[in-house]
Amino acid sequence: MATMESLIGLVNNIQRACTVLGDHGGGSEGMSLWEALPSVAVVGGQSSGKSSVLESIVGRDFLPRGSGIVTRRPLVLQLHKIEGQSEYAEFLHAPKKRFNDFAAVRKEIADETDRITGKSKQISNVPIHLSVYSPQVVDLTLIDLPGLTKVAVEGQPDSIVQDIEMMVRSYVEKPNCIILAISPANQDIATSDAIKLAREVDPTGERTFGVLTKLDLMDQGTNALDVLEGRAYRLVHPWVGIVNRSQADINKNVDMSNARRKEQEYFQSSPEYGHLAHKMGSEYLAKLLSKHLETVIRQRIPSIITLINKAIDELNAELDRIGRPVGVDGGAQLYTILELCRAFDRIFKEHLDGGRPGGDRIYAVFDHQLPAAMKKLPLDRHLSLSNVKKVICEADGYQPHLIAPEQGYRRLIDGSLGYFKGPAEASIDAVHFVLKELVRKSIAETQELKRFPSLQSDIAAAANDALERFRDESRKAVLRLVEMESTYLTVEFFRKLQMEPEKNPNNTNPPNSNSNQNVDRYTDNHLRRIGSNVSAYVNMVCETLKLTIPKAVVYCQVLQAKRALLNHFYAQIGRREKAQLGKMLDEDPSLMERREALSRRLELYKSARDEIDSVAWK
Repeated sequence: MATMESLIGLVNNIQRACTVLGDHGGGSEGMSLWEALPSVAVVGGQSSGKSSVLESIVGRDFLPRGSGIVTRRPLVLQLHKIEGQSEYAEFLHAPKKRFNDFAAVRKEIADETDRITGKSKQISNVPIHLSVYSPQVVDLTLIDLPGLTKVAVEGQPDSIVQDIEMMVRSYVEKPNCIILAISPANQDIATSDAIKLAREVDPTGERTFGVLTKLDLMDQGTNALDVLEGRAYRLVHPWVGIVNRSQADINKNVDMSNARRKEQEYFQSSPEYGHLAHKMGSEYLAKLLSKHLETVIRQRIPSIITLINKAIDELNAELDRIGRPVGVDGGAQLYTILELCRAFDRIFKEHLDGGRPGGDRIYAVFDHQLPAAMKKLPLDRHLSLSNVKKVICEADGYQPHLIAPEQGYRRLIDGSLGYFKGPAEASIDAVHFVLKELVRKSIAETQELKRFPSLQSDIAAAANDALERFRDESRKAVLRLVEMESTYLTVEFFRKLQMEPEKNPNNTNPPNSNSNQNVDRYTDNHLRRIGSNVSAYVNMVCETLKLTIPKAVVYCQVLQAKRALLNHFYAQIGRREKAQLGKMLDEDPSLMERREALSRRLELYKSARDEIDSVAWK
C-alpha cells in the first residue's frame, strides 16, 4: 500500500499539474479536479498569527511581513518531504528557477504579489503556487488566505471587507477543504473571525481544526485551558496551541529550529499546559494535519478517480485536436500502422490470457457478480401467496381451472424467468467494461504507440466499436438462452411432482365433490404448493443459466475480442490512401513541444489514477 507521504505527495503533484492546465481552485464555478483534491486552507483575522504558524510548520522564515494586509493573494504552499539535507523552493510561475535562499523566496512572493495587484493595497484571487522541498517537513498542501478584516484602510476600496470574505469563502466552502482556523489566545474566542466563518461553512465542525496562537501573551493569571480542552468551544478535532516567535526573535533572526525548541520547552514547563504538551506546538500540528489529510484523501478516492478520468478524457481530446504525425511512403505507413496494431493486440491478449493482470476480473463476474445478482432477485415477492393467487385467478379468467392451473403455472414461471434478464445483461455489460478497460490499459502500455496519439485514438475507437458489436451479439445470444427457457418448459420436471390432495379434517364433503374442488383451488396450502413447485423449477433453471450464460458471454465477447478485435480496422486502413495514412502518423514539428507537454501531464494523470486505484483496492 502507498505510504501516507507518497499518497499526499501524489495529490500535490496532481494539483500542480492542474494549475498548469488551468484546472485549479479559487472561486470558479463548479467542482474542478484541483478542488476535489483535499487541501488545508489557513483562515484567520489580521495579526492573528497566521504567518507565524505557517513558518513554524515549514521551519523557515519565508513570508512577507508588515502592517495591514500583507497577504494580498492566496498562497498555495505544497510541502514535499525529501531525503537528504538540502532544502529548496520552487514557484510555479518560475519553474526553472530553484530558490535555496528563503529570504529570496520572501522577496519573490512580494514581487509576484505586486505584479498582479501593483504597489497598492488591493487583493487578487489569482493564487501564487510555491513548493518547498525539505527533509524537515511533512507532505502537506496549505493555502494561506488574506486575513479577515473589519474595516477598509486608506488606499483600499470600501468593499475590501466583503471582497476578502468572499475570497476566503470561495475556498473554505468547498466540501474537500480542511479549515485551519487561527485565533489569538489573548482575544475572546467568541469574537474570532476564523471560528465565526468556519461555523457558517462547516456547522458540524468535521472539517475544522482550531489553532490558538499567542498563548504566551495572555494576561498574567489567565490561561486558555477552557478553549484548548474544548469547554469554551467544542470542535470535532482537538484544539492545538501554538507559541509564535516574538518580534524580538524575528528581529534577531532566531532560526525556526530554536523557535520550535523554545515552543516545546514553554509547553513542557508550563503549569497550565504541561499535561497537554504532547498535543501542542507547530510540529504536532503539522503531523496532525498531514495524517488527517491522508485520511480525507482516502475517503475521497472514488470522486477523485472520476475527476481524474474526466481530466484524462479532456487531455486526450486536446491531443486529438492539435494534429497528427506525418508519414513518408504509403506502403511504409501501412506497414508501421499494422506493426503498431499488432504490438497493441499482443499486449491485449496477454491481459486476457494472464500474462498481464486484468483477465481474472472477467472470471470474477461469473464467479461472484452473476450468482450474487441472481440471489438478490425478488422471486420471493413474485411467488408470494397473494401474488400466486392473483396470477392464478387472472390466468383462469371466468373459467376456473379443472385439475391443475396450467396457465397460471406458465405465467408464474414466465414472470420469474423474466427476472433473469437483468443479471444476464449486467454480466454482459460488466465483461464489456473489463474488455474496454483492458483496451485502454493495453494502449497505454504499448510504448510504440505513445508517439502517435492519432493512431491511439483510432485503435481505441475501432476496438471499442468492435467490443460494442461483440456485446450486441452476446446480448442476443444470452437473452435467447433465457427466452428459450420460457418458451419450452421441461415437462418431465412437473410430471415427477406428486400432487397430493390437501387434508382438511373439518371437511365432511367427499374429496371429489364439486364444492371441494371450488374451495381447494384457492386455499393457502394449494397456493403454497404451486409457489413451491414454481420456485423449484425456477431454481433448476437458475442453476442451468449460471453455467450457460458465462459460456455464451465468453464465446461471443472474450473469444471474439481475442480473435477479431481489429479485423474491421485492418480492412478499413487497407483501403485508405497515402494522405489518409499520413494523417494517422502525423508529427507536426511546430506542435511537438505542445504534444510532449500534454503527454507528460496525461501520463501523470494516468499514473496517479493507477496509484490511487491501487490504494483503493488494497
